[in-house]
Amino acid sequence: MPAPLTQSLAGFATSIHDLAIPNDVARWVKTGFVDSVGTMVAGSDEAVVGHLIATLGSSAPEADLLVGRGRASALNAAFINGTAAHALDYDDVALRGHPSTVLVPALLAEGEVLASSGADILAAYLVGYEVWGELVFRESGHHHIKGWHPTAVFGAIAAAAAVASLHRLDAARAGHAIAIGASQAGGLMANFGSMTKPFHAGRSASAGILAARLAKSGMTGSPDAIEHSQGFLRALSPAGELDLDRSADQLGERWRIAELGLSIKKYPVCYCAHRAVDGLLDLLQRNPVRPDMVQEIEVSIGKTHATILRNAAPQTGLEAKFSIQSALASVIVAGKLGLDQLQDDFVRRPDVQALMAQVKVIPLPDDDPGWPGAARADRVRLQLTDGSVLETPDIFRARGHVENPLTEEQIFAKFSDCLAFGRSTADPVRLFDLLWNLDSMSASDLFGALQQREAV
Repeated sequence: MPAPLTQSLAGFATSIHDLAIPNDVARWVKTGFVDSVGTMVAGSDEAVVGHLIATLGSSAPEADLLVGRGRASALNAAFINGTAAHALDYDDVALRGHPSTVLVPALLAEGEVLASSGADILAAYLVGYEVWGELVFRESGHHHIKGWHPTAVFGAIAAAAAVASLHRLDAARAGHAIAIGASQAGGLMANFGSMTKPFHAGRSASAGILAARLAKSGMTGSPDAIEHSQGFLRALSPAGELDLDRSADQLGERWRIAELGLSIKKYPVCYCAHRAVDGLLDLLQRNPVRPDMVQEIEVSIGKTHATILRNAAPQTGLEAKFSIQSALASVIVAGKLGLDQLQDDFVRRPDVQALMAQVKVIPLPDDDPGWPGAARADRVRLQLTDGSVLETPDIFRARGHVENPLTEEQIFAKFSDCLAFGRSTADPVRLFDLLWNLDSMSASDLFGALQQREAV
């Protein structure tokens, strides 16, 4: 019989500091920190961040907020910074969600309080990623279709395990932290396209710190909270098709992050739209097309992705992040899809709105063996007013996907653009270098470099 799952996760969180971490594994963690810090800075002025700062305040200052925004308790700093990191929907993708946008803010905030080393922070991130991966793939169904946002439900547990590791809790207390994290899990797909979607990530980051602190103080949770017949996995399961018999003994031996990595977004919209956007950009580069030349835009994507990209006629930048219509219209009008095309004024432009109405979505079977919920390939077809047709080939992997990765230069370019968008005056080269040397830095080193910001 395999060891109880909750206890296996706790044992892994406790033992991580005794394991040798391969260089390729450490590099993925550093990639997550680079991308998350960049998107965190870029999202720091979003309205939802202002609402959280005003509501949560800055009492009991323990940890830095972003780029000159003051200080707050570690719980609130993780909440605010995690929300900022996800506010633009520009953060990395893996494990059916966005692991770095939860783990990085939690570990930086609590790492600052504990004066943790960069090596300990790196190891704790690995705990969070591997625990998330151990849980999410025990379900064959797709959580989004049931209505669950995986970042919010798995993130709370992953962050609890990661912060428990950072505190170096023993296995019993780490298990309690995981159980407490599980009872804080929750986030609804219905809130995609609103300020509440990034709130999910921030809340999960904060929940992880709260769970670990409570467990450290002596608060208990059930030792089988994950695998119990009325526990986390069964409560969450979209289809009731769970693998609860598989052993978790491979934790720390088989590194999922080495196999699955992180996909880095090229565009600040839902990842479900990226393949089609790549295809359309390539098509237009070969065949320049003006908006007035387009009669119809046909896009073929997986049924699940079509469901997630729910907003056919968005009126705000937030809504447009979950709109294949807006994404493709923006590419035709602007020739690109960047942060400027996710502003409310651009989304409401008459020419953009007119093109959105010309998009026809063709749902395909979800049959990509490497990406549950995706079609085997996406395609875009343009019907022009002169009767001619332009079509993309099948698009299998978006740029930035682990199987079609960005170069280090491209990752830096995104990072630098994010810092500029967030009005940070930090030296992007120095900050990028700090993050790529995470295992030899501390949380306070990083936040010292971040506290440079232009006046509003």
